[in-house]
Amino acid sequence: MSATYGQPGTWRSLLGVLVLHGVVLAVLLTMTPMAEVVGLPQPLMVSLLPAPEAEPEEIPKPLPPKPQVQPRTPQPPPVLVAREEAPTPLVAPAPPPEPVPLPVVLPEPTPVPEPVRPVPQAAAPVAPPAVVPPRFDADYLDNPAPVYPPLSRRLGEQGQVLLRVYVNAEGGAAQVEIRESSGFERLDKAALNTVRRWRFVPARQGDRGVAAWVLVPISFSIRS
Repeated sequence: MSATYGQPGTWRSLLGVLVLHGVVLAVLLTMTPMAEVVGLPQPLMVSLLPAPEAEPEEIPKPLPPKPQVQPRTPQPPPVLVAREEAPTPLVAPAPPPEPVPLPVVLPEPTPVPEPVRPVPQAAAPVAPPAVVPPRFDADYLDNPAPVYPPLSRRLGEQGQVLLRVYVNAEGGAAQVEIRESSGFERLDKAALNTVRRWRFVPARQGDRGVAAWVLVPISFSIRS
């Protein structure tokens, strides 16, 4: 309630109620003689009317600010000034351009091909002459055939011995070894002893004799 009476509208309502009560009292006072004529005492009735609830006043919205209009300064009318037109200068026509000499394009000289020079080839290395292996079957050597051991003939031992002979540059058998045995020791020894005394045609490399190895087969057969 204290918050309600504190508003300005509430005080106005209370003031209106008091004024109304004063008016009622004034009317009653003026009507007193009539009550005395009747002779009946009239009770004084006073009723207190409740104060009308004050409606909350709407807070007026602030009006938008009015745009400030600046006073327009009157401008003087433009003064027209007559301009004297300058005489148009006479322009002499430009002389015609001189003809530009065209450049003379000479044909390019035909390149003369350079003579092809023979490329010197490196001399191929001369391979040494091949070695001709030594020989033991020449007719002029007269190498004797190996002697067939009598015991081997009686026992029927036969076969082939393959000897590997190192022939020196003079044609002699410098070294003799068995490459393949015949299977019988007596036949192998007979072949070794015979070939050690043989003469050979030495190996040749170009015009000179060289030492080389050669294989010599020796066969032993009972039918021979």
